[in-house]
Amino acid sequence: MDVIGANPVAVELFTEQPCLQVESSEGSTDAKLKNVRILVVEDDLDTQELLKTVLQQHGAQVGTVESAAGALAELKRAKPDIILSDIAMAGENGYELIRKIRSLSPAAGGHIPAIALTAYAGAVDRRRALLAGFQTHLAKPVEPDDLLAVILSLTFQGE
Repeated sequence: MDVIGANPVAVELFTEQPCLQVESSEGSTDAKLKNVRILVVEDDLDTQELLKTVLQQHGAQVGTVESAAGALAELKRAKPDIILSDIAMAGENGYELIRKIRSLSPAAGGHIPAIALTAYAGAVDRRRALLAGFQTHLAKPVEPDDLLAVILSLTFQGE
């Protein structure tokens, strides 16, 4: 039974304590992600907006799309440094998206690091995400600091 694309339950994006930290630090900015271009692929608009806000607070330049097709179109327009993608999306899911991205040439974006951010949090789900072509898998809810650490590890490996 394949439940990808189904949205049986709402899942919190961030754990409660980090959410309070994010809310209390809205006026502050932290430029750890300065000049890092991130493409967020997420069909839930509230989650998309929350991710965008959190990442921008750390200095990232964030583009958002709601589908795999939108992500592929955006890759033709501009190459991000990181792709952050949900797995369960209407239409093509995150696994199908990353397989298509990995089939592209490096010049077309085929080697851009990608993070699966999903409610599918078991060991089998992690393995499936890695085998599909994601560099890492983060389960929702995620702590903003963990998300930041993973992004930093993927963007500044050579520095």
